[in-house]
Amino acid sequence: MRRLKFGDITIDRVVESEGPAFFAEYLFPDSNHSTLMSHKSWLIPFFLDRNSGRLVMSIHTYVIKTPRHVILVDTCVGNDKVRPSTPQWNLQDNKWLQNLKATAGISPEQVDFVLCTHLHVDHVGWNTRLLNGRWVPTFPNAKYLFHKVEYDYWSVTVSQSNSQDKGSNDECFVDSILPIVDGGQALFVNGSHQIDDHLWLEATPGHTPGHVCLHLKAGHQKAIFFGDLMHHPIQCVYPEWNSRFCVDDVQSRLTRKQFLAAAVDSNMLVLGAHFAFPTSGRIVGNKSHFSFQIEDKWDASD
Repeated sequence: MRRLKFGDITIDRVVESEGPAFFAEYLFPDSNHSTLMSHKSWLIPFFLDRNSGRLVMSIHTYVIKTPRHVILVDTCVGNDKVRPSTPQWNLQDNKWLQNLKATAGISPEQVDFVLCTHLHVDHVGWNTRLLNGRWVPTFPNAKYLFHKVEYDYWSVTVSQSNSQDKGSNDECFVDSILPIVDGGQALFVNGSHQIDDHLWLEATPGHTPGHVCLHLKAGHQKAIFFGDLMHHPIQCVYPEWNSRFCVDDVQSRLTRKQFLAAAVDSNMLVLGAHFAFPTSGRIVGNKSHFSFQIEDKWDASD
């Protein structure tokens, strides 16, 4: 299995799905095909499919093991969930839970914290599993960290018939969030919450009102898990390209540009929720022009 090591901290990537996904023009309404193809020399083969022209993307969970805690970052789509807006996610039956053990060597009972960077459908699915006809927390001993602003937004929005782009929610609040709250395992936090000496949150609103990033620091090494602040490496070059699922277009662009500038200045390793393998990299450039530089430090280890 492949593992990223920061001293005595390890990071594994447990993949639910990976491969050609959306066309750029669909996911990024401000994009255009000719502009995208002008970057095919570095996008192919990892981030753009040569044959179909679709963006290559991933849906995965990060498993962080520190000396004190086991933390999951985002929990994909999940099994048995009714997701009519996205047929390939509807009533899935995949091996993610088995892969958690095979890849990261942990069982659900060993997880201490589950962080959802935001509450979109493809980031909360494995929060719960179906047991005897009921949705129950998948990780019985974990605290689930939900930004209070994010939770409050969706608790209102999902009840409104005119909520923005139902495909980003598809009733996941009901089957993947509320059972956690009802079970007493939700921990509502703010955008600067600290998990332990190595991990803390940063509010990065725009894609959703309570979107957060997770910082990791171990010695002189720094990394950031940035969720859906960007969906694809092409947004490093064109940070003005919002995804169709961004709630606040203006704030999304501003947050993304601020993130890119900070990433260059700090030279931190960046890890997104949907960047396909090799996934990890650094942002290079200057205050106005950025790009994504692959840094494949995922070491082979059994």
